[in-house]
Formats: sequence, structure tokens, C-alpha cells
Amino acid sequence: MSRCMLCPRACGANRESGQKGRCHADATVRVARAALHYWEEPCISGEAGSGAVFFSGCPLGCVFCQNREISRGKAGMEVSIGRLADIFLELQGQGANNINLVTAGHYAPWVCDALRLAKGQGLVLPIVWNSSGYETVETLRMLDGLVDVYLPDLKYLDPDLAKRYSHAEDYPEIAQKALREMVRQQPCPKFDEDGRMTAGVIVRHLLLPGHVREAKRVTAYLYETYGSQIYLSLMNQYTPPSKPEKPGDGRSGIPERTQLCTDIDPLLGRRVTRREYDRLLDYALQLGIGQAFYQEGETAAESFIPAFDGTGVE
Repeated sequence: MSRCMLCPRACGANRESGQKGRCHADATVRVARAALHYWEEPCISGEAGSGAVFFSGCPLGCVFCQNREISRGKAGMEVSIGRLADIFLELQGQGANNINLVTAGHYAPWVCDALRLAKGQGLVLPIVWNSSGYETVETLRMLDGLVDVYLPDLKYLDPDLAKRYSHAEDYPEIAQKALREMVRQQPCPKFDEDGRMTAGVIVRHLLLPGHVREAKRVTAYLYETYGSQIYLSLMNQYTPPSKPEKPGDGRSGIPERTQLCTDIDPLLGRRVTRREYDRLLDYALQLGIGQAFYQEGETAAESFIPAFDGTGVE
């Protein structure tokens, strides 16, 4: 941690001495919420709920982030490795279907230690790695044998779009390499008798307003590359941020001024239309995709965003 290279930003922050990296995190693990979560894919949430642990910070920093309260490191409580292991066991005791680690890549070494500790104390639930897809292969290899289900995004294949929306022109290349490693580790989807996923990869793509063509391109790439090895999750829940971002810290590459994502692209100020989403679903059917999840009705709502108030952390 004296020169952090955990994520693709490779910022070299001395997190050990308290310096924060591009992920907005130092060497202390911070968690904003640990509770049963019911709004993941059906095979993840089931009826009992997924044991979601929301980590503070994120190396990507998308301008339209729906969890920006925690992704920018503004919320979260410090936890030790021992306390993190206890949180996993407590969620298991609450009847969770799995342990769902949300944006944990910048804490990977600590999370791995906590998982080993919890497994030694009786943790038997499948482990879900829920991420933006912007991760290094080297960091993902730390998880080999610990993570059962990978739940990454594939946000873009267009580098220009990735640069404009996530300040990461290299996102497509990095995410494709990360996905290959995830599939290498978990090459075959597996489910229990109740339809809950116990192993495998589900790749999410959030349809952005005005970007059906890019969504089709992502969908075709995933199907043509991986076929039945993975499941797709095509999402329409994009919600325009209601508040402007606060000034940056000069490290993230985000302009140091208050800025709405609609300043970057006015399209981001509206929700996805029914017609746009239908066009994407029709295209997926035309390709012959049979292993996919889609969202019904009006899903773009703040109700999908839980309160990051430290529930289940202390």
C-alpha cells in the first residue's frame, strides 16, 4: 500500500501513510451499508435477499453514478478485517442467499483476508463480486478460489464514450480483459434447486439514454464472445442524478468545479424511453440470446438506491 497499483488507474498513492488514491480510499476499509438487498437479478436476490456489502470509494467515477454518495467516498464507516468477517457471518445468519461485495476491488487484499477468516468460522454462502468491470487481471487473480459469482458491468466498447462519461478511455480494453479472467475462473453457470446462482458470470449493461447503438454493440460482443458461458442483464434503470457533483480533489481527473452530468451530455438529463429499451430487447432476441435478464415496467427510481447510513456495519 506504499504505492498502490490495485486498480487500472495505477495512481501509486501511498495509502499506507494515509494518502487517498484515485478510488478516494486510503489503507482503511470503509463500508457504507451491509444488509439484505432485494433489487439484484432474481437468481442473486431470490426471495430472501442478497447479503449486500457496499464499500466506500470507486476508482472509476462515472459522471452519472447512482451511488455517488459512496463512490466518491462521502459515506462509510471504518471496519477491521475481523469486523468485516463478522459482517459476512451476520448476513449469513439473517438468511442471505449470498455475500454480495459491491465495488470492493480497491480493498481486494483486505477483503480476501476477511473472506478466508469468515470461511474458517463457518461461512458457506456463495460469494458475489459486484463491480464496474474496471479491474486489473492481477487483482482479480487474488480472488481465484474465493469468489463464486462474478457480476460485472460492461459499460462501453467505445473509448470516446468511456472517456467522456467515466474519465477512462481505456475502460473497454481493461473491462474486456477483466471479463476474460472472470470467465476463466467461473466458466460454467450453476444454480441450486431454487434457481439461485451458485457459480458463474452475469454481465450487466445499463442502457444509457440516446445510446441504443452502443448497447447493441455491447450485447453482440458479449453473446458472440461468450455464448452460453455467461448470462446477460440488460438494464433500463438509468436515473438522472438530481444534484450536481461537488468540486473534485484534483486527483481524479474530474474538473474541480460543481458540474452536472448534463453539462457533459444533455442526453444524461432524461430517462431511457420504452421504445429505446424495446429496441435493445428486440435486438437481443434477434441475436438468439436466451440467457438474459431484463427489467419490466418503470424501474428508474430512487428506490433502487438504499440508504448508505451504516446499517449493519457497527
